[in-house]
Amino acid sequence: MSETRVFLRRAVVADLPAIAAIERESFVDPWNEETFLQALEVWADMFFVAQVGGEVAGFIVGGLEDTGEAVYGHICNFAVAMRYQGQGIGRTLLRRAEQQFAIRLAEGVQLEVRVSNTHAQSFYRKNGYQPVFVVAGYYANGEDAILMMKWFF
Repeated sequence: MSETRVFLRRAVVADLPAIAAIERESFVDPWNEETFLQALEVWADMFFVAQVGGEVAGFIVGGLEDTGEAVYGHICNFAVAMRYQGQGIGRTLLRRAEQQFAIRLAEGVQLEVRVSNTHAQSFYRKNGYQPVFVVAGYYANGEDAILMMKWFF
């Protein structure tokens, strides 16, 4: 594939089977379609898909968190189908989510990543994220997470 033409748009209910399939391919403890439907109902303006040739190639879903002192974007779930990885789709989705958070006046973005997922940690570092602290036992299997942040200001 010489040039991947990517179209970004907000997710819709019809995308959920494809999103859930990417999720199952990507994670050991995947969200199910019902969880994605709930996310779409709550965070419709912060749930994006990347399409390549009419096919959902990846997705990102986030929400806003207000601590009372600051508002942060929170990337809740994010994956690119294996066959589309390494083509810049993840970076494009991440930038679109960050843009939406900034529009909503967030001061930065946070996310959690598995301690064992060094590939994702490297990706986030390359995109301006910094590890902040470890959350013990964050995942269902007891694995720790690294909370990473990117500040806009």
